[in-house]
Amino acid sequence: MNSTIAIMILGMAVVTYLPRMLPFVLFKGKELPPFVQGILKNIPFATLGALIFPGILFIQEDILYGIIGAAAAIIIAFTGANVIVVVLGAIAVLSVYSYFMPF
Repeated sequence: MNSTIAIMILGMAVVTYLPRMLPFVLFKGKELPPFVQGILKNIPFATLGALIFPGILFIQEDILYGIIGAAAAIIIAFTGANVIVVVLGAIAVLSVYSYFMPF
């Protein structure tokens, strides 16, 4: 392996690791205010919505798939489930829907 590639990989590892490690070091032993904790808890759902919502509107085959998947994800998210559970639940609902509704 070329030494330039090894240095690049090491540099990318450091640049990726630093932002993940710094909050643990800087906030060790400190507790964030409840308002900030509430905001940080909702970031995964906001990100998921921002990434998926355009896909719902611009679906190529049938917009009903997007609407049903979004409705399932919203209902599961309102129950307080984890983001992974929300995504897997929406996938499961759409799998069942596509199985019983032929083209």
